Amino acid sequence: MKRASAITMGVLVLGLVAFQYSYEAAGQGTAGWTTLFDGKDLSAFNKVGDANWELVDGLVQANKGSGFLVTKTPYGDFEMKFEFWVTDDANSGVFIRCSSATEISTMTGYEVNIYDKRPDQTYRTGGIVDVAKPSSVINTGGKWNTYEVRAQGPRMIITLNGTRTVDVQHQAHLRGFIGLQYGAGIVKFRNVQIRTL
Repeated sequence: MKRASAITMGVLVLGLVAFQYSYEAAGQGTAGWTTLFDGKDLSAFNKVGDANWELVDGLVQANKGSGFLVTKTPYGDFEMKFEFWVTDDANSGVFIRCSSATEISTMTGYEVNIYDKRPDQTYRTGGIVDVAKPSSVINTGGKWNTYEVRAQGPRMIITLNGTRTVDVQHQAHLRGFIGLQYGAGIVKFRNVQIRTL
């Protein structure tokens, strides 16, 4: 009886270990994630431009000027997730794989857009400007939203609020800095995390 119980317990433990491994391998666990912004300080970023970034109640926000919070470290293959809140008229985004830490643009990297009212809706929120239009129209103004960005080799996958909006191959930029953008309206970011692949 004791032997049967020990075997049963061993099988259960192995099953739990296998489940945890598959959970993390699917990108749902916490293994390997680094917090770039935890609501307390911006030490992982340099400020570029004159946006009035300020820490307020566990988030970072701006409502005037123009600029970026740029990572101090460049990244190649990575997964990134963060939450953002914007007004309907906001112009923001996250620039990835920028070759320059001080010149952030669609010429030096990729812009994963946050711009619901972009005049040309082709590359609105959920798309990558000049590379891939979003598969779904998702308005983000006035509420908290979650972006997940995966860049591995030339493949980029963008997920907005649980909906995959972009899955594209493009290899103009394969490594560089990440910049959180402020362009217009009110823009807030929180819970910015990244892990290398």
